[in-house]
This record gives sequence, C-alpha cells and structure tokens, in this order.
Amino acid sequence: IFMNVTTGEMLIEDDEILKGVFQNSGLVLVHAEHEMIDKAIELNQKYGKGLYVCHIPSAEELKKVIEAKKDSSLNNEMHPIYAEVTPHHLFLNEEIRESSERNKMLLRMKPELRKKSDNEFLWKAVNEGLIDTIGTDHAPHLIEEKLEKVTFGMPGVETSLALMLNAYNEGRIKLSAIQKLMCENPAKIMKIAGRGKLKEGYYADVIVVDTEKEWIAGVDDTLESKCGWTPYENWKLKGKNIMTVVNGEIIYENGKINENVKKGKSVEFFE
Repeated sequence: IFMNVTTGEMLIEDDEILKGVFQNSGLVLVHAEHEMIDKAIELNQKYGKGLYVCHIPSAEELKKVIEAKKDSSLNNEMHPIYAEVTPHHLFLNEEIRESSERNKMLLRMKPELRKKSDNEFLWKAVNEGLIDTIGTDHAPHLIEEKLEKVTFGMPGVETSLALMLNAYNEGRIKLSAIQKLMCENPAKIMKIAGRGKLKEGYYADVIVVDTEKEWIAGVDDTLESKCGWTPYENWKLKGKNIMTVVNGEIIYENGKINENVKKGKSVEFFE
C-alpha cells in the first residue's frame, strides 16, 4: 500500500481504510516515508500481522525501522517487521542526480535519492544484518515518459545483481549475504514455497555468475527491459550473471533468452 505520494493515484490517506487493510491482510508491504513509517509501525502493532517497509532511503527513516525491530513489543511473531533497501538507494545519491540535466530528469523517484552519508548508513546496516532484503522497486518508464512529465521511478531488475556483485568485488559485502538478501529471505518472508535456496525438494532455480567478468553497464550488454535505458550507464562493473535456471530449465545464457522454454509455474505459498 502507498502511504506517501508516488506515480499513479494509489495514495491511501483515510485512516479507516488503512486500519481495514492491516486488520484484513497478512503481511502488509508499505511505501512509507518520514512520519508515515511511524504510523505504519503503529498500525501493524494494533491491527496487523506483519509489516514490510519497502525501499527505505535514508538514515533517518531506517533508524525508525531499526528501533522498532529491536523492540519486542513492536516486532514479534505476531507482528513481525521487515526492512528492505534498494540498489539505487545504496549506490546513487543527490550529488549524482544533480551532476547533469539528464540525471535530474531520469533520477526522479519516490522515495527520493538522499545524501552520500545515507548511502553509507544503509551499507552499514546491510553489513550489520539489520536489513532483511534487497529489492529493486523496478519501474521501467520510457525515457520519453521521464522527460515529458513528472514520472517517478527507474529500471532496476537487470542491474541489481551485477551491482551487488561489484560491491562484493570491492569488499563491501559477502556473497553469502547477497544470497540471503536477494534469494532466501524474500522467499521466506513472502512465504513462497520451494524457492529461495538450493535444497532437496525445492525447485531448481539457479543463477550462475562470473564474479571476475568486467563489463560496462548499458554498453557491453543488451538491455532487455522495455525502457531500454539504465541509470548506471557507463558504470564499469565486475561480476555478471551468465546463466539463469528456473524450474530446472535454462532460460538465459550468455546474454540470450531461451524463447523455447516451457510455460512457467504458478507461485505457491505456505502458511
């Protein structure tokens, strides 16, 4: 649910509707900023069964979530709280956004990019185990949409793993942490059955990476996203996905998508 403004008319401001959402839902995923994070935590404690705070952008807002997560009266089996950050809030900031007219237009998003010090605080939290997942908040708006009107968001799925692998090569994060943050924890939190890790009886979902492969984003690769651009254009990265296996079938290998793959499977959930 959206408790702050973003692209589209999805904002919920009515307290009774918010109360009803928390009362009648399982895990509630929220887009919330500033004081709305406090409100979401309160609603979860009073009425909810779980709160997942999406794309936390700053030290200020993450501190609120961390404080709540450490309070057993707010974060417990009945009312768990989870924290997500995105690659763009880890790697991009106001300084990068303001560095060119193009970036000023393309790097408009909600929550907005913050200061470099916020990048550093988020990274510290990641490495202290205070973050549960890395999400992309993928919003593949066309460049024309970004330039012609105020459209928040940007593409992120294709570059998310590569950015984290590059961070691994820079000594900023362990591979095991990437696996938990981007595979195991999301499946566990969302109660997705048979996914998220390599285990007997699980679906064979595997990503093969080359941690030594050096490439330039947006130049050395073919972007598959419909929008055809990346905010990390010309970034020199080390580490890349070279094969993806889903349900035991190779669906992507060395830059090519296997269009002959059989139909996928519906996502199954556990209680």
